Amino acid sequence: IFQDQLAEDSTFLKADHRLDTELVDKLILQLNRIYPQILTDKEASRFRNLDVPTSVRLGELLTHLQSKGEEACREFYRALHLHVEEVYYSLPTRLRLRGMSQQQYFTHLNNKKLHWPSFFIGCFGIVLGLALIYYYGEAKLTGGSRALGMAALGLKKKAQEVLIWYTEETLKK
Repeated sequence: IFQDQLAEDSTFLKADHRLDTELVDKLILQLNRIYPQILTDKEASRFRNLDVPTSVRLGELLTHLQSKGEEACREFYRALHLHVEEVYYSLPTRLRLRGMSQQQYFTHLNNKKLHWPSFFIGCFGIVLGLALIYYYGEAKLTGGSRALGMAALGLKKKAQEVLIWYTEETLKK
């Protein structure tokens, strides 16, 4: 089972940029220290060679683990889950077990990321508006109250009512 899963997940793992040199080294050391029968010292030093690009080293490691058998693949998944949980849960085989395709998962992630900038800009705009009102105070705002009333035109009903009320109050003074 784990050999088949690793064969299926290998392409994803080699392409995933979250698995940088440091994380790949952690995985290799985990397998080498805890399971020396899976990854000997000589093999571990070969897979930790920094002269070889990380994706190539990872690909060779995955091929090596598949050739070692089911137990080696299982222990790789265990190490991956321990050190890089985010990658582990985004593996194609894990997503399939949860009933979500890889495309759906990345669409979900992208949609989640797209909401943050608009949320931040919205909050920043509110804080900036409140800061301007506080800074200029009631005495200084009378001249600009008409502009404040005009600014209310593009807002929601509640915000519009507040700004127009504030504008009317400053004009009466």
